[in-house]
Amino acid sequence: MRYERMEEAVFESRPNRFIAHVRRGGETLVCHVKNTGRCRELLVPGTAVYIQKSDNPARKTAYDLISVYKPGTDGRPGQLVNMDSQAPNVIVKELLEQGRLIGGVKMIRPETKYGNSRFDFYAETETDKWFIEVKGVTLEEDGIARFPDAPTERGVRHMQELMACMADGYRAMICFVIQMKGVQVLEANAAMHPAFAETLAAAARAGVEVRAFDCLVTADSLTADAEIPVKTEWTYSLDDMTRPLLSWFRSHARVLPWREEVSPYRVWISEIMLQQTRVEAVKPYFDRFTTELPDVKSLAEVPEERLMKLWEGLGYYSRARNLQKAARVVMESCGGQLPDTYEELLKLPGIGSYTAGAVASIACGRPVPAVDGNVLRVWSRLFCREEDILKQSVKTMVEEEITAVIPKDCPGAYNQAWMELGALVCVPNGKAHCEECPLAFGCRAKAEDRINEFPKKTPKKPRRIEDLTVLVIWNGERTLIRKRPKKGAAGRLV
Repeated sequence: MRYERMEEAVFESRPNRFIAHVRRGGETLVCHVKNTGRCRELLVPGTAVYIQKSDNPARKTAYDLISVYKPGTDGRPGQLVNMDSQAPNVIVKELLEQGRLIGGVKMIRPETKYGNSRFDFYAETETDKWFIEVKGVTLEEDGIARFPDAPTERGVRHMQELMACMADGYRAMICFVIQMKGVQVLEANAAMHPAFAETLAAAARAGVEVRAFDCLVTADSLTADAEIPVKTEWTYSLDDMTRPLLSWFRSHARVLPWREEVSPYRVWISEIMLQQTRVEAVKPYFDRFTTELPDVKSLAEVPEERLMKLWEGLGYYSRARNLQKAARVVMESCGGQLPDTYEELLKLPGIGSYTAGAVASIACGRPVPAVDGNVLRVWSRLFCREEDILKQSVKTMVEEEITAVIPKDCPGAYNQAWMELGALVCVPNGKAHCEECPLAFGCRAKAEDRINEFPKKTPKKPRRIEDLTVLVIWNGERTLIRKRPKKGAAGRLV
């Protein structure tokens, strides 16, 4: 739908539900607000709005307030939101005519009475008779569209009447028109009106179709765009997270050296280095290591002393030794090429399920999971899981859940997205950035204000303290040192 006679202005105040004061140039105008909802998150003094001049010169208010730029961050305007409460019905009529809501529509009749309610549309196909109720949505928080933004007993009654229609043999639908873009999911605003949320859930269970579409909004138009999932119950799953997670990763992924030139060898080296070590600390070591040892053959043949020197400062030196041990196995048994399957990678020394999954998915495109501590932390918070994430059985369970939903066309990006989210946003120690999380819409821990309770871990055992005797032989200029045995305390250190 399109608007004519549109002008830009600045919102000043809203004395009541029906009028607003806006500033255009040097004058203040009184506008009719075509939305009786609260819209407090939108109508902030100083924000830009679009108003439409009435074509009725005798009208008391010469303008209608049509759309508003939602306040963004750093004082900048956010996205444009249409506030016209009459527009959703126009949009749904267009959807019906286009066959996007119901196929094969033969007749459309607006404002049709049934029982004690008047529904927005009645439609017929060759086989079915439909009653359709329309709701406009302007409330959005963290990618979640919510309805209503004020208690609506009328909305509750509509849901009850739609269920009654079905008992009489009619088909029934409620269609939410989200008057903006940037929404991942729509859900009932239970905090605002619990009765509506409960009745919507009951209607969905009874067979009432619940649909939602977002819209492209411009200064002079509103157009239905993509269908948006609607959550009538708290039933978010890992599969629901896929689209928003990947979208977030594509725009927030860090530029890292092992991501710029992807190969099984480079991914393998990076994943081993990143164990128990921060990304920023690994970067210079990774560049130096892969420059001198660019492939499996060079790693297998490098003298141990040089290998330890390249690793010096990263700690956990057994990681470097296992790298070389695995490289020699690859040279002897795999023709110098790292395996490209999860199962074969697992057979190499020092490679566990996480590293095998990372290499197989990121470098080889295999749809297998890569579950590390970051992934487990995010998972436990999303679903308020009480299991101890340090248990292997829990990790295996998460791996199985991810295997069932991992996208076959981008498994590497999917796994990296989970890890990146845990590393940058869903961080530990009470510092989670929930306001930046693309999955906040489905996070139970956030909804229940329990972020800091997860993940669950069994307390670590006290550190074992051993008494060691150290003999220092020094002749005044030099010290005599020797490498320790492979096993025992501080094994193989000098």
